[in-house]
Amino acid sequence: MKSLKALLTGIALAALTVPVLVAGAANAADYKAEYKLSTVLGKPFPWGVGGDRWAELVKEKTGGRINVKMYPGTSLVNGDQTKEFTALRQGTIDMAVGSTINWSPQVKELNLFSLPFLMPDHKALDALTKGEVGKTLFDLLATKDVMPLAWGENGFREISNSKHPIRTPADLKGLKIRVVGSPLYLDTFTALGANPTQMSWADAQPALSTGAVDGQENPLAIFVAAKLATLGQKNLTLWGYVADPLIFVVNKEVWASWSKEDQEAVRAAAVQAATEEVAISRKGITAEDDSLLKEITAQGVEVVRLTPDQQKAFQTATQPVFDKWAKQIGPDLVKAAQTAIGERK
Repeated sequence: MKSLKALLTGIALAALTVPVLVAGAANAADYKAEYKLSTVLGKPFPWGVGGDRWAELVKEKTGGRINVKMYPGTSLVNGDQTKEFTALRQGTIDMAVGSTINWSPQVKELNLFSLPFLMPDHKALDALTKGEVGKTLFDLLATKDVMPLAWGENGFREISNSKHPIRTPADLKGLKIRVVGSPLYLDTFTALGANPTQMSWADAQPALSTGAVDGQENPLAIFVAAKLATLGQKNLTLWGYVADPLIFVVNKEVWASWSKEDQEAVRAAAVQAATEEVAISRKGITAEDDSLLKEITAQGVEVVRLTPDQQKAFQTATQPVFDKWAKQIGPDLVKAAQTAIGERK
């Protein structure tokens, strides 16, 4: 009798379990075979390493339920970096590790990080991305059809050229400088007397090689990985005028299609990948470890380190640009950023 009762109980439990299993299978069946992840740069750039690592961790943490393929070179939008965020909102792109610069034409508040000389060091950048300012920007992005998950980093952008060392604003006069597709960068370099030329990164390297442009501004990791010293960029100035955070995001409809368990797995993967990517982007450029700078110098590049007074001259020259764009970004947000930077530890 006990055996019969146990058998019936087992059948009943099995009957209750079947619908759950079927439901789970149905959810898994709704997942795409592949999710497209967009980045501007691929490996060996830190940006591409971070994107590749995110894809790897997502597969690992979801037990293979979510498979991600990275598409570097913003190839999903034919290389046009400024169209990436729109494509992400529309669902043409499922996921991205994107630059605040490239997305700023659609989200004006992201121009915050491009205000000239707002952030003097990495601690200042961390004070923003890891504090209330970063949370405010993520809350804003969450209203624009994407789910932001983690802050990565492209790095502080330094300037190089093929003509001569840059120590004063006057040294920039007339130089053709490749800049990203942001009006703020046009304003900044115009204020310094340069001739800024907007172009995608895919077009920038050939332009530097042929001399169509004289210089460019990018983090040191990109300078090395792109071998810019071989493209005539023999003069490098460390001025740290802006930093370029990256954001790990998922299209909101894609996010909603995943189970809560998988959402948290993807979030954890993003946070881990971003942490690793930031460490890579800062490697070799600190007072404790300047190996990257030594590598650049060994390539025959003259590296200029601005004194505080020299940097102040650039800051003064670009102050009208700062003031103009602070109004467009939002005075309250800019003030909150300045306060956070002032209180950094």
